[in-house]
Amino acid sequence: MNMVPDIVTAARRLVPQIVATREDAERLRLVPQGLSDALAGAGLYQMFLPRSLGGLELPPMTVFEAVETISAADGSVRWCVINGNFPAYFSAWLAPDVARDMFGTPPTLRAAGSLRPQGRAWPVGGGYRVTGQWNFVSGLHNATWLYCTSLVMDGDAPRLSREGTPVTRAMWIPAAAATILDTWSVMGMRGSGSHDFVINDVFVPASNTGSLAESPMQTGTLYRHRALFTLVLSLFSANALGIARGAIDSLMEIATQRGTTRSPLLLKDRPDVQLSLGQAEAITRAARSFVTDSMARFWKALCDDDTDLDNHIARTRLSCVHAIHESLRAVDLAFHTAGTNAIYTANPLERHFRDIHVAVQHNAAFKVHYESAGKVFLGLRPTEPGW
Repeated sequence: MNMVPDIVTAARRLVPQIVATREDAERLRLVPQGLSDALAGAGLYQMFLPRSLGGLELPPMTVFEAVETISAADGSVRWCVINGNFPAYFSAWLAPDVARDMFGTPPTLRAAGSLRPQGRAWPVGGGYRVTGQWNFVSGLHNATWLYCTSLVMDGDAPRLSREGTPVTRAMWIPAAAATILDTWSVMGMRGSGSHDFVINDVFVPASNTGSLAESPMQTGTLYRHRALFTLVLSLFSANALGIARGAIDSLMEIATQRGTTRSPLLLKDRPDVQLSLGQAEAITRAARSFVTDSMARFWKALCDDDTDLDNHIARTRLSCVHAIHESLRAVDLAFHTAGTNAIYTANPLERHFRDIHVAVQHNAAFKVHYESAGKVFLGLRPTEPGW
């Protein structure tokens, strides 16, 4: 059975349910359990889970389209889907038999976690004792497993590598072992439930740990080392582009129904609104085309075992950070074009505005990605992770 088109269709089918639960997600500051169950049932938490573990192991552009579809309905839900898929991706660094024992057959994995080493792990017989507090953990309330990147400790100090840098290792810990702290009081992305959690002196078997510095246990193209950070950026750009699409659609709906406080003329009949809508469409579509073209070329290079990936990675990462900032520009244009109509919670435009302004604070939007691409084009080597 060809799963490639099915996951995008599944995402589209869930849009009405996502829209219907938006207010509950905002109020509760998490994805409601019923919606999370539906996302899991559709496979949307397991798009990057290896096929050998019962996952879909989908190509990046298929996942991009599914994420974009969800983001147009609600950015918070999409944020949780992305942040659930990356721990699923990192399961490729677990021994397959161990992963199957952890996640079940068929897998019931709903993961959350962090790449930031905010825990400390002391080696003990057969594994590690882990303590720490991790923040910005989207989808935390719905998770069954937590991916907890930690510093490996030698007594009171971090263990150092041969290069003199701290050694880190990711600990897979059952979500039931964590204490959730209510920290997610924010302006946007409220429904992502990106609270903190605490782990206090929990034993983790060595088999339930992994390091991205090591080779993955899975051999599929998706899990090649140089794919990781480019995939991360691509999905955050999909989120931003989806939010922009949602904002433009919301503006069009408002324009056909309302005027403004200074004129009863419908917005759709005003030249300035027509101009702004055309500009927002051009901005978003051009940015999306840059991403999809770059991603397609990057993926083909990976599949063809191209040994010269630097320029493909540079173009793709550049296209992704560009798309995030262009999406912000398109949303702002839509928001201000709608006038006072945009500030009411009765339409989703104000939510898209808040969400994109939170999304652009993520490190996927940092300007260092422009700089790194420029370095590659000039024959230099970037120093940030993933190169």
